[in-house]
Amino acid sequence: MPYEPPTHTVERSLRATTGAKIVAGVDEVGRGAWAGPVTVCAAVTGLRRPPEGLTDSKLITPKRRTALAEELAGWVTAHALGHASHEEIDDMGMTAALRLAAVRALEGLPVRPDAVILDGKHDYLGNPWRVRTVIKGDQSCVAVAAASVIAKVQRDKMMAELGIEHADFGFAANAGYPSPVHKAALAERGPTPYHRLTWAYLDALPQWRHLKKARSWADGNVPEIEGQLGFEF
Repeated sequence: MPYEPPTHTVERSLRATTGAKIVAGVDEVGRGAWAGPVTVCAAVTGLRRPPEGLTDSKLITPKRRTALAEELAGWVTAHALGHASHEEIDDMGMTAALRLAAVRALEGLPVRPDAVILDGKHDYLGNPWRVRTVIKGDQSCVAVAAASVIAKVQRDKMMAELGIEHADFGFAANAGYPSPVHKAALAERGPTPYHRLTWAYLDALPQWRHLKKARSWADGNVPEIEGQLGFEF
């Protein structure tokens, strides 16, 4: 299916309106998985022409995605990855875990960015980061698309490695998301040591429901997120 290639439009806008010189694109993968970490990539690309075929990682075949990630590693000005483990997700909830992973990624960059383009409509970063959210930024913004591909390939690799000792769950194919193979293995064997145990999927598994953990953040004690620059483009 044809798609419009990503551009530097938002980055140019941020440079013009805020004076930002270094702009990072940020995207996450693993938010909706039942097992494994959530992974965030921060990528700085400058205003150079991107590699051919760059777009949202979900629109690229696995083979092409892997090859593109290798190309991007040498093409981007800088990139860094941050992860929040399944235990951290259970302990603090997804919003705070996303922020933790994103901060780890941003702080892993060799130079602190002046502004951040964040995929989606919700700013889970907040102060002190200067954030502009962009719906479908992984399709429209070069830096976010690059972050999308690198994050997806890295997390898929991590999940395949975690799944070696749990072959029945098919992590190499489903990356911890609820595929039929994954669901069948859960029903028969229960969660692995890498599953998120505060999640509602356990409610549908009576024989494993006793393993579900209470959410320590269920009282609404979730960090307040502020500092957003803008919304949809």
